Amino acid sequence: MDWTNGFIEIDGASLEYACFGAAPGDAPTLVMLHEGLGSVAQWRDLPQQLADRTGFGVLAYSRAGYGQSSAAALPRPLDYQTREAVDVLGPLLDAAGVQDCVLLGHSDGATIAAIYAGSVSDMRVRGLILIAPHFFTEAGGLAAIAATKTAYETGDLKQKLAKYHARPDNAYYGWHDIWTHPDYAAWNVADCIDHWRIPVLAVQGTDDPYGTMAQIDEIDGRIYSPLETLVLDGVGHAPHREATEQTVAAITEFCARLKRMEEAEVELA
Repeated sequence: MDWTNGFIEIDGASLEYACFGAAPGDAPTLVMLHEGLGSVAQWRDLPQQLADRTGFGVLAYSRAGYGQSSAAALPRPLDYQTREAVDVLGPLLDAAGVQDCVLLGHSDGATIAAIYAGSVSDMRVRGLILIAPHFFTEAGGLAAIAATKTAYETGDLKQKLAKYHARPDNAYYGWHDIWTHPDYAAWNVADCIDHWRIPVLAVQGTDDPYGTMAQIDEIDGRIYSPLETLVLDGVGHAPHREATEQTVAAITEFCARLKRMEEAEVELA
């Protein structure tokens, strides 16, 4: 896998990826996992900003069904986020030659990162950055997702998504239909928090229509490792776009602290 951009075959899917900054072996890697309707392109210039500010390399990829990646099989299974964590993320890190990394996820991507850190023994993962994570469903969030169907089928949401996704129907219905499935209301993966043993930065907007501070409170009540939180008043579901400087500054400082911790451990050894 070239440390530039292109496609890679993982778990039977062709996944688009893009890399920024230092290659693995030269610096730690920030691995970016996008939201439920996201893709590589929808991170905009954030990967480059983070590479410049942190000195880390950055790897972003589009999951199957998103961006320019191959289609996902629909309907998605109820445990699709766990399957993504267990079946795809580890092999992707292997293929990229990642040696030390921080997983940075937004929304669904944050949940996938959280599940990976709590269920896979991978010493390469040194920290988690979770932006608007989901560990369980909330009635308000489910209602907000259900309400997007009108915007997609009669409004301009499909046109907007088509700018970024080769198969907008595959992306949208793969996300919408599983979250609005009657059985999905009972979905809960919060037990992954119990198994984290690495530092965590959690970022949440107070006006997020898809999730409340209950998600962050769940982390705080269960975590055994260091936790930092950035709570942004008046900010919605995308703090990295709505409060970019505050979010990037918090990520940069978190990564700097991790690096200092790693260097101190080396010196003590």
